[in-house]
Amino acid sequence: MAAKKTLVPDFEKSMRELEALVERLEQGDLPLEEALKQFERGIALTKSCQAALKAAEHKVEILLKASGPGGEPVIEDFEPES
Repeated sequence: MAAKKTLVPDFEKSMRELEALVERLEQGDLPLEEALKQFERGIALTKSCQAALKAAEHKVEILLKASGPGGEPVIEDFEPES
């Protein structure tokens, strides 16, 4: 399971990087070429964060729907959609 975690970027780290990137872009003092590179990185970070949130939401849905004897939740292995 640890190997899978290394494949998924850390959500909080990505959000912090995205917030810093937005601040730099909002200042408006980057040359156009650098601003475009930063914007492109921001798009990639946004997609990564959205995928992490969707995977978490899907896992919560699985946990809420699954139940074992006595109504206790059953924890199943989760494979995010590619």
